[in-house]
Amino acid sequence: MTRAEALRRAAERLAAAGLEDAREEARRLLAAAGPLTSAQLITCLDEVQPADEAERFDALIARRAAREPLSHILGTVGFWTLELEVTCDVLTPRPDTETVVEAALEAVSDRTAPLRILDIGTGSGAILLALLSELPNATGLATDISPAALAVARRNAERTGLVERTTFKQTSWADGIEGRFDLVLSNPPYVASAVIEALEPEVRDHEPRLALDGGPDGLGPYPHLLAEAKRLLAPGGLAVFEIGYDQGEAALQLAGASGAVEASLRQDLAGRDRALVAAFS
Repeated sequence: MTRAEALRRAAERLAAAGLEDAREEARRLLAAAGPLTSAQLITCLDEVQPADEAERFDALIARRAAREPLSHILGTVGFWTLELEVTCDVLTPRPDTETVVEAALEAVSDRTAPLRILDIGTGSGAILLALLSELPNATGLATDISPAALAVARRNAERTGLVERTTFKQTSWADGIEGRFDLVLSNPPYVASAVIEALEPEVRDHEPRLALDGGPDGLGPYPHLLAEAKRLLAPGGLAVFEIGYDQGEAALQLAGASGAVEASLRQDLAGRDRALVAAFS
């Protein structure tokens, strides 16, 4: 069987499993199964697929057809301009979360300033590392309650060359954190508990429940995060928190109740509310 035929059959299998981007995912898994890059594969699709490559490819396709996340199978995912390690111990960074990065950067008037950034519940480290990659003199503190998640974040800091400007602390939220920060960020759990079982299998069955479950209404973490932002932000600082697409008005109300002097929403590429931006006096 040629690689082209193997790719066609694999794409059909993934499509039958309910995957929308079946052809593209099959192509990426084909590249992962053998020695050729995606670019090299273009000129080698008509070649007969070696038996060992075919065996690896079939195993990878079987995992994806069972709805194991592509990021877990490949081991990495692209976020912002970075390629980050992903495991079952962290949420897979998604394009929607880049809204948090964009909102934070919009608030920075001088990107060369020695800013201090706090990323609460950092997971893979995606938000903090994306910002550090754009702010050359900034430093960051990443917290997470999960030691396994912090280990992933540390490895990502190392692979992106940002580890010397990053500190890690295992703690719940920002417990025990002192000092003042110019940016306080978080992508907290914001899925309502009852909704989790209806999520896609990739999320429901493979991502950490602790990083998903936001309580009965999905808003459980925000009062505490807003209070911590009020405590830890330096004068003129800003808090940016990811929210669910249907939580905008409720998040604004929580920000007002917390004492925020300004609060606004940022939309993702689909035009849905995705980030709460809050400032305190």
